[in-house]
Amino acid sequence: MEAKAIGRYVRISPTKVRPVVALIKGKGVGDALAVLRFTPNRAARAVAKVVMSAAANAEHNLELDRDVLRIARAYVDGGPSVKRMQARARGRADIVKKRSSHITVVVTDGE
Repeated sequence: MEAKAIGRYVRISPTKVRPVVALIKGKGVGDALAVLRFTPNRAARAVAKVVMSAAANAEHNLELDRDVLRIARAYVDGGPSVKRMQARARGRADIVKKRSSHITVVVTDGE
């Protein structure tokens, strides 16, 4: 059985979140949370929240044991970008894209 959690509109660029998600693929939920806790990256907190939510969904909705849960799939998609203007020389302007991410984590009990 699989349980899923999605963190939408997380205000971190997907290119910064993807290496953090790569650290936890295939690990048990407890091991993944331990790795994320000691990862010195702002994206690790957002990914940890999604992992905890997926584990809670599996426990509550599917009545699975948290100790046997493993991360089956974890991926990051790009969300909408907030566009801002930054003034440049000679009266010109550059567009600054403040990117967001959609973080998806799927946990399974291995069956």
